[in-house]
Amino acid sequence: MIWLIVGLVLFLGIHSVRIVAPAFRQAQIDARGLNAWKGIYSLASIVGFVVLVWGFSVARQDPIVFWTAPSWMSHVVALLMVFVMILLVAAQLPAGRIKAAVKHPTLLAVKIWAFAHLLVNGDLASVLLFGGFLAWAVIDRISEKKRLRAGISSNPVAGPVKWDIIAVIGGLVFYVVFLVWLHRWLIGVSPIVIN
Repeated sequence: MIWLIVGLVLFLGIHSVRIVAPAFRQAQIDARGLNAWKGIYSLASIVGFVVLVWGFSVARQDPIVFWTAPSWMSHVVALLMVFVMILLVAAQLPAGRIKAAVKHPTLLAVKIWAFAHLLVNGDLASVLLFGGFLAWAVIDRISEKKRLRAGISSNPVAGPVKWDIIAVIGGLVFYVVFLVWLHRWLIGVSPIVIN
């Protein structure tokens, strides 16, 4: 369990520098340059992610279970994940109506993803992993609202609807690929349960 916690601290920690230490972040950029900061950020993210994934896989081998979800809950998760995939694709595209409406599609996707996975994973490792990501996304969104009020950040402006169409189609394709193949390959668990 300790490696899962270390991974979460590293991964979410580096992703929280802008929230908790914006002056430190800016000082690093000023002293070393933006590319050097991005390099440090990327390296810490990758190391944190690897440790997090490894720690989660180790922790799942001897689970401490708090609750077991009813089987029908997996259908709820499957539905919620459709929206997650569409939001993730929308975040990578120029702003259409979706991106402009939700403002931060990646953060909303993380919140829905984490909440959905908490619905069906009642073991301690999952509560730490998904609960940690959910808490981080909520805190980051609050921080982003403060940056908006301070004029440091801005919301995307709605663009052509073609970006929404691409986001929906791309999200649905990504969803099917992830459901059928990628989830099992990356996570080791198939989200499709055939009884």
